[in-house]
Amino acid sequence: MIVFDLLCRDGHRFEGWFGSAADFSAQQARGQLACPSCGVSQVERVPSASRFNLGAPEPRAPKAAKTADPGAPAKAPDPQAPARPTPEMEGKDPFAIAQMLYSRMLDELLTRSEDVGKEFPAEARKIFYEEAPARAIRGQASAKEHEELLDEGIPVARLPLPPGRLN
Repeated sequence: MIVFDLLCRDGHRFEGWFGSAADFSAQQARGQLACPSCGVSQVERVPSASRFNLGAPEPRAPKAAKTADPGAPAKAPDPQAPARPTPEMEGKDPFAIAQMLYSRMLDELLTRSEDVGKEFPAEARKIFYEEAPARAIRGQASAKEHEELLDEGIPVARLPLPPGRLN
């Protein structure tokens, strides 16, 4: 996998992950690339910052737990402690983990939101202005409709979905 920094014609900068530089070129030629912020398909590669993989520090062995006072309140986990990988993530490369997490996120969004289709802008307004029940929705909006919603202060986000993942 290769990560390219991309820029749309409207000036939005974002990352794209591709199997190879040839895959990027082929997708660009077919017009399959789109800006996640505005949906514009005129996208080009831009220079990337250098990236160095210096390795992670060796994990420290957990300290032996002291016998806790049964009456004492439980200690909250340290928010600075590194997250522990789940068993299905052990030994996988970071890109595979990112794909797994992205897939889980999409599954959650698709199962916990209502598809309102092309009525998305109108339904988002109704919810925002409390004319309809508050709920998670998803659907389609043009770049112009998306900008209008943002201009009104309505919190919406574009989310690119892989083909076949609309429902």
